[in-house]
Amino acid sequence: MVQSAQLGDRRTSVDDVFDFLFQEISDLRLRPGDKISEADIASRFGVSRQPVRDAFSRLANLDLLLIRPQRATEVKRFSMREIEKSRFVRASVEMEVLRRAARLCDGVNAAQLDASLMQQRAVMEAGDFDAFGALDYEFHKTLCAIAQVDFAFDVIMAEKSKVDRLCVLGLAKESRMPELIDDHQAIAEAVKAHDPDTAVKAGSLHLSRLDETIERISRDNANYFEPEGR
Repeated sequence: MVQSAQLGDRRTSVDDVFDFLFQEISDLRLRPGDKISEADIASRFGVSRQPVRDAFSRLANLDLLLIRPQRATEVKRFSMREIEKSRFVRASVEMEVLRRAARLCDGVNAAQLDASLMQQRAVMEAGDFDAFGALDYEFHKTLCAIAQVDFAFDVIMAEKSKVDRLCVLGLAKESRMPELIDDHQAIAEAVKAHDPDTAVKAGSLHLSRLDETIERISRDNANYFEPEGR
């Protein structure tokens, strides 16, 4: 989950509105094409329109909202071009993270990966999709820390957030948690074995899991996508 920028523990009404709408959009309670009103959100939170406008701007910067002058703001539809771009950027960064992690992984790091996988399997058995989403983020964040490139997670997170709504649809409708956790297991084993080539191969397979979901959703829910050429 993308966290709003904060200074220490200080929060603002902009943070509250942003976090609420981000989660609503990410969890598909607000779906692509749904319209939202500054006035309605301001009333809900008991704030003026300015914090709402600032939160809308943050969400637009994440390609989650479409703000148009004199027209209703709407949840942004998926763009096949933007999805391709985000996945390319993420894959490029993540493959280098895996190469570095495989070279640098030590015993403490290996234990961290094992603990993460144990947690993931526990939430899978409980059927907790939301908890798995959070643990998925943490797994990739841990890999960045092992690779000693914590900053790379900022890039991965930003690109991942742009397609996470598709991941939600894929998880909810296809119950792919076991497959994804098996991928994580394969990645972790290769990293612990100091085998960068196998880690990259497992990581590439993991990222490719969304291909079929994108194809299915674009076919069955064309209204969630921008028209071709737009």
